[in-house]
Amino acid sequence: MKKLLALLTLAGILTLGVSTSVAQDETEAVDEATTTEQAEDSAKAEQVVEDQPETSDAEAEAEKEEEDNKALHQQIKIKFIEGSPTFMGFVLVALILGLAIAFERIIYLNLASTNTKKLLEKVESAINEGGVEAAKDVCRNTRGPIASIFYQGLDRYDAGIDVVEKSVVSYGSVQMGLLERNLTWIALFIGIAPMLGFMGTVIGMIGAFDAIEAAGDINPSLVAGGIKVALITTVSGLIVAVILQVFYNYIVSKIDGIVNDMEDASISLIDILNEYNNKKA
Repeated sequence: MKKLLALLTLAGILTLGVSTSVAQDETEAVDEATTTEQAEDSAKAEQVVEDQPETSDAEAEAEKEEEDNKALHQQIKIKFIEGSPTFMGFVLVALILGLAIAFERIIYLNLASTNTKKLLEKVESAINEGGVEAAKDVCRNTRGPIASIFYQGLDRYDAGIDVVEKSVVSYGSVQMGLLERNLTWIALFIGIAPMLGFMGTVIGMIGAFDAIEAAGDINPSLVAGGIKVALITTVSGLIVAVILQVFYNYIVSKIDGIVNDMEDASISLIDILNEYNNKKA
């Protein structure tokens, strides 16, 4: 009987110990799960907090860029007004007219450019197959100064090779004049824009000295306005001259290339006509 009671007591103790350990394990598991969830929530919160500054920084940068663009536009307008609208207006007109002529010349020269090698092949093939009249038709249907020079030379073929050569040289000079048309106006605006700026400079300095004379004292605030006008007009005139000079040099280089092609093509045309005469003879 005593052994039975001892066994029952031992079994009860073991059962109580197991239940206690299981309860402790469950409590620890719950605590771990709670801790994990709290850590995940805090991580998400930190990520959200981190993302918000990035978004706000991007928006702030975009707004800053827009403000800078607006500020640049406003600054140009303010400087234009501060630089005396009269002289700044003349400088602006010089820039607009110079750019208009430059763009017109660039378009004309691009249209005047011709594939000289291909044109010579067509002319030579037309002369060998259909004679001078066929070659004239090819030149008549081709755009550009080189085709016009060829047509003038072929049109005088019956007068002899010497006459053809002279007509090619003479009409080449005419085409060169057409290519260089209105370049003098661009050169004029290149020269006149800085002069207008310097004129504004001189007038601004005169206004500054007039203000000093009227006040009877040298005050920096009196001189600053006139000097500011002087500097703004000078810088504007120089900027306009630099811009137009770049376009002018590009146009001149384009004309030089076309003229070189005209001279080489004219020599080749004379050679083609001489070969044609030799074949006829």
